[in-house]
Amino acid sequence: MTDTESSANALGRGRTLTEERAPPKSPCLSWKRILGVLFLALIFPGLTLHFGARRTLRSRKANMSLPRFNWSHLTPPRLQHRSLGLGTASTAEGRAHFTLEGHEFLIIGGSIHYFWVPRQYWRDRLLKLKACGFNTVTTYIPWSLHEPERGKFNFSGNLDLEAFVLLAAEIGLWVILRPGPYICAEVDLGGLPSWLLRNPKTQLRTTEESFMGAVDAYFDHLIPRIVPLQYHQGGPVIAVQVENEYGSFNKDEHYMAYLKEALLKRGIVELLFTCDHYKEVVNGSVKGGSTEDRVSAPWSSAGLQAVWEVEHSVSTFIKYRISFNVYMFHGGTNFGFMNAASFMGKHIGVVTSYDYDAVLTEAGDYTEKYFKLRKLLGSVSATPLPHLPELTPKTVYPSVRPSRYLSLWDVLQYLRKPVKLHTPVNMENLPVNNGSGQSFGFVLYETVICSAGQLYAYVYDTAQVFVNETQIGSLDEDSWTLNIPIFRGCGLLRILVENEGRLDFSQKIQDERKGLVQSVRINNVYLEGFTVYSLEMKTSFFERLRSATWRPVPESSVGLAFYLGTLKAGSSPRDTFLSLPSWNRGFVFINGRNLGWYWKVGPQQTLYLPGVWPHPGDSGITLFGTMMSGSYIRSTDKPRLEN
Repeated sequence: MTDTESSANALGRGRTLTEERAPPKSPCLSWKRILGVLFLALIFPGLTLHFGARRTLRSRKANMSLPRFNWSHLTPPRLQHRSLGLGTASTAEGRAHFTLEGHEFLIIGGSIHYFWVPRQYWRDRLLKLKACGFNTVTTYIPWSLHEPERGKFNFSGNLDLEAFVLLAAEIGLWVILRPGPYICAEVDLGGLPSWLLRNPKTQLRTTEESFMGAVDAYFDHLIPRIVPLQYHQGGPVIAVQVENEYGSFNKDEHYMAYLKEALLKRGIVELLFTCDHYKEVVNGSVKGGSTEDRVSAPWSSAGLQAVWEVEHSVSTFIKYRISFNVYMFHGGTNFGFMNAASFMGKHIGVVTSYDYDAVLTEAGDYTEKYFKLRKLLGSVSATPLPHLPELTPKTVYPSVRPSRYLSLWDVLQYLRKPVKLHTPVNMENLPVNNGSGQSFGFVLYETVICSAGQLYAYVYDTAQVFVNETQIGSLDEDSWTLNIPIFRGCGLLRILVENEGRLDFSQKIQDERKGLVQSVRINNVYLEGFTVYSLEMKTSFFERLRSATWRPVPESSVGLAFYLGTLKAGSSPRDTFLSLPSWNRGFVFINGRNLGWYWKVGPQQTLYLPGVWPHPGDSGITLFGTMMSGSYIRSTDKPRLEN
């Protein structure tokens, strides 16, 4: 099976922000502005399609005759007597193919990541996958979400992996799991938990002792959840990926073999595979791979953009009986602070939407690609496809004008107890969250100063600098100095640092610590005695703000503050998209849930609000404005993801 995601990811991944102009393209991001169609390629020579081969296939006539398939007996609910899982074979003519229970089997897969879709919508998205003619769903498993603090695991609610897999089986879909530990996926640090960065000796994605100790502890909790879901135990999981795109990282020749054994010894018995760009297949493969070792061939690369290209290429895959997986079938949303960053000379945060120009939109709506694929896959199916599920209804809510606000300085008392430090440390090394540091959000560093001068503060990613409550300038990774003007007496130097997302790709992930990463000085005098506040903006923080005394919003701009309004959702809330045309930059929360970040420069102009998140009647909507405030928050029934 070939995965284009390392070389041909879709539109959403390429939507990044850069100052006040259209985002530039990079070799990495240009891959991601196209619909990724993946096809499973076996180790047998001649089946893996490289770029030259794809060009040859595209030049052939589109009106090729296609085979017809009947796999109605090869579905999780109907296949009760099992002895042979997903395997590989070849015909007398040398054509390689997959087999399931001894029958030739074509994997028609689509990627839907459960953690990017509200749980209440899982069934809808999976039914639409099935109705399009697909037989398999693939998903990543994000370590950073399942173990947000070292030793503290979360597999509940929207992170209930087992429930998602079992639901897929109920609907009649096979499942391919991609458990990492690294997943990329435009997730902060590629899905690795940020607490790994606390120890400077830890070498990410290697067999270095502290990293592998953390991986083993995670796998000890994760893999036992997967084992009973496997095909041979009556479940829908037919294959498991070993790591992800390691060929491009290629730092430790023993790493992939270690991970393979880590999966096997914990009870994974289904087919294993790796995923890489075709030029890096050898670097990322598991040595000694064979069907006996249950290691399939690497993922290779193919990429399509236009609707006609999707239709033509999938037709080609089917004609040559090449299994494939569409990345993404449904992208969903990078809710909260989960977005990663890209590096194009500087850090550029990935936008909240993971629409990805996928087969289903961010909100789960049908696209032209969907109907083309459904028609094509229906034409090769010997049995009728399921009926199309109804669209999820959308609505336009009344505009919201926030009427109350709290300045950042007002809310400090509602944060958890600040940390007292002799010198500042980065957010990952703050003594918070049971020794796991801070992963996301903002950090406020305060210390008393009594003189002006040249400030030197090494920040990642961006910072606003204040003396008392007056902003005097800003800092970022390219500008670490600032002149502090003369002021009377002594004052409170305040540096508010924002983590805009950690890189998710390349060996640069090793150094993705955020906040103040070195000592701070004015002229040649190093500053000491810091009070540090963590602004993670968890749901519990907004619950505490309910008891705050909010002030009326004045006519003039307030700036750095929290703004409170009321969304009137009626008796039956529905999906909508929020637009903030007069606001500058910040984050939006609905009933304490973080919808993501907005910025007037775009490209993303609306934030998706699932209808399952507002309460019937009135819901509190809170904006954390990091720049100049605006007026109304508007609602629309259509997204706007480009300037």
